[in-house]
Order: sequence, then C-alpha cells, then structure tokens
Amino acid sequence: MIGRKERRPLIGRHFPSLLAAGLLGLTGFAAQAPATEAVKAETEDAAKEQFVPLLVYRTGPYAQSGIPIFNAFNDYFTMINERDGGIGGVTLTWEECETGYNTERGVECYEQLKDKGPTGASVVSPYSTGITYALIERATEDKIPILSMGYGRTDASDGRVFPYVFTLPNTYWSQASALVSYIAEREGGFERLRGKKIALVYHDSAYGKEPIPVLEALSDSYGYEFFKFPVQHPGREQGETWSQIDQEVKPDWILMWGWGVMNPTAIQEAADINFPMDRFIGVWWSSSESDVQPVGTDAIGYKGGAFHASGDWFPVYHDINRFVYDRGLGAGERSRLGEVLYNRGLINAALIVEAMRTAQREFGQRPLTGEEVRWGLENLDISRERLRELGLTGLIPPIKVSCADHEGQHPVRIQQWDGKNWTFVSNWIEPMRDVVRPMIERSAAAYALEKGIAPRICA
Repeated sequence: MIGRKERRPLIGRHFPSLLAAGLLGLTGFAAQAPATEAVKAETEDAAKEQFVPLLVYRTGPYAQSGIPIFNAFNDYFTMINERDGGIGGVTLTWEECETGYNTERGVECYEQLKDKGPTGASVVSPYSTGITYALIERATEDKIPILSMGYGRTDASDGRVFPYVFTLPNTYWSQASALVSYIAEREGGFERLRGKKIALVYHDSAYGKEPIPVLEALSDSYGYEFFKFPVQHPGREQGETWSQIDQEVKPDWILMWGWGVMNPTAIQEAADINFPMDRFIGVWWSSSESDVQPVGTDAIGYKGGAFHASGDWFPVYHDINRFVYDRGLGAGERSRLGEVLYNRGLINAALIVEAMRTAQREFGQRPLTGEEVRWGLENLDISRERLRELGLTGLIPPIKVSCADHEGQHPVRIQQWDGKNWTFVSNWIEPMRDVVRPMIERSAAAYALEKGIAPRICA
C-alpha cells in the first residue's frame, strides 16, 4: 500500500514534458510552459517526501496478529498527512511489502524498498525477531536505523555497539525480569520463589528463545526450578507438550513466548488440563484480543505483560477518527481501533514520527536520511508534557533514549483478560536493571569482539 498521496510510476512523472515536446512543433513555446511548470511542481513535491518501508504480514499463520499493527501504521501516517500536512511540510509516504513473517522474504522486502524516496528508506520496523537479526549488519552498512519496538535482539540495546538498532521502550530480557518480580510479589516475596516451578512455553525460534538467559540467571539467584518447552512453528500441535507439563512437571507458574496461532492453542490446552489461568502469563506478543477471543470463556483470567494500555479513549483517537475514518481513509475497521496490537502499531508509528520531528530540529525541515533519523531516535525524549501534546497520555509512560541505552528500560504492567477487555492488574513494574543491563553489555561486547567492532564512546 502506498501513502495517501499517490506515488506515480517514473514514466508518469515525465509524461508532461514528453507531451510538451510534441506540442511545441504545433503551437510553439507557449504550449510548453504550463507542462514544464507541472513537471517542476511534481519534482518539487517528490523532493518533499519522507519514505518509510513497511514490512508486513497480512497473510499466513500470523496474519491476525499482523493486520491490526499495520492498519495502525497506515492510519497514523495518514492522520499526520491529513491533519498536519506531513512533518515540517514533508509528506510521509510508505509502501507495504508482504513478508509472511518469513525471514528470507523479509530481507528481500528490505532490499526492494531501501532505496525508495528522495533520501531512501529512513527507518525500518521489521516486526519479526528473525528478520531483525538478519537485517542488523545490512541496515548498519546502509545507515538505516532499525526500530524493533519490544522485540528483536536484546543486546542491541547497547548503542555503543549497535548504533543503528533501537529496542525502545522495552526488551524481552527486561520484561522477563519484570514477570519474575510480579510472580515474587504474588508469592509473598523473592525468598518464597525458592523451590517453586516456573515453566516457559516458547516458539522454537530466535524470538521464543530470547528470555531464556534471564530466566535461567534469575533461577540461579532465587532458587526456582526452570523448565523449557519449545513449540514448533506454527504451533497448532501442542498436545504432547501440555501432557508433559500436566503429568510430569506440574508447574506453579507458566510463562509463554508465543505468536500467532500458537497462543490461543496454548491457552486452550492450559484450560483443558485445568491449569489456573491467573498463573499463566504471556509475553506482550501473546496478550492481544486475537490470542484470547478464539478460546472463549476458557481464556478468562489469562494474563499478559504490557508496556502500553489498550482501549480507544486516548485523545489521539479523536484525530484518527476525524482526519482518517470520517474521511473514508481508514486502513481497517473502525470497530477495531484500540485493540492491543492496533495500539502497539500506533505507538510504533508515533515514535517514528517523533524521531523525525526531533531530527528536523537538528537538520532542518526537509526529507531526512536514515543517518539523520538515527540521530533523532537516539535523542528521543518524550516527556509527560509531550505525551499530552501528542494525545498519548495514559497510553504509554514517558520515553527517553541515549547514546549508550537504546532501550530506556521502560516499566512493565500485567494485564488480565476478563472475557471482554484487557484490564491492568498491577502497577508499573521496573525491570531488574542491575541484572539486565550488565547482561546486555557483556553480550554486546562479545558481539563486538566477534565482528571486529570498535564500540563508540558515549558521553
């Protein structure tokens, strides 16, 4: 899908001048002038465009999770163009490329789109941990920042080693530590974790394996037993896994790092063995409406991590309705505004736009290069006041990024499904920074040594 301002093919951009050349022999130079002005105006318009590639998955086993995310991207970018005339007078344009959540296809989409627009791709959000891993070296060489918001490679949070990768506002390692903190609070303190059994049911991929180092480290520190249960893609066959959980392990708590069809399948399997839903907690990619609604009433009580709220009562929705859906420009159904994954895509798009605004204050109100947008991401500072101005108050807490810290170690909340809505059942939980940040730095240092990277010095 292209941005709302139609992008015409190259021949269309030059057709007026060809027509003028033909008319010149018939009517003289006067006939050429209007066409020449049209070409000039069109060229100037193209020079005022900021291109964003969208690597999407609207098809395949993960489509139900991908569709609301990418609808939100389209809607937010459309709102910025319709309401504000773009960013600093620069029109946002974008194009979708279908990855099917396939890493190889994701790399192809990146290569296909990276040179579009007057300055090339300005930032890319892969929306797949596998694709993110595959693009890190390519995007760094191309000087195009990767915004892997709440997914991807956790040690890329060290901006000294990964200057073009941003993991804000939170990573899997930080979330895993926050989930253990929540379990400890429910058990009556960290000392009560000793001897408890915590199981992880995870997608057998780079994504699903991400929290394991932290959960293992915390198991050593607090004495809980940790059990791992990989689930093969796409996750429809889990009977044997849950039989083992029920008959052999009998865990006190279950965490899930799942995606797509794997999630409702796992929730139904847990219900079938009568596992207490309020002791089953999914990562934020396992905690959307599409994960629980197929299970019906059996999903009531299931919990999930969250770094933002759900719902459509936030002020930004007034403008999305007014400038997008009321004008017939919406990418999806109005009734789905405010769903968990829609809000996540909306936040992602808002962070991109705010990074561009930040960069424009430094480099001028013009189309920005990927390197300049990278600077905008690294200097992003969204305060409470700025959240209010953006209409995002209550949706997310403030966010601040720095040269060394590309994550920000944003707090986490626990939400619970009541059969109709997700509601928060915890306060904001701070990640265990004393555990997570040293792990990030050690892992990033090992990566730098392996790749021959000289880490940046950050003030």
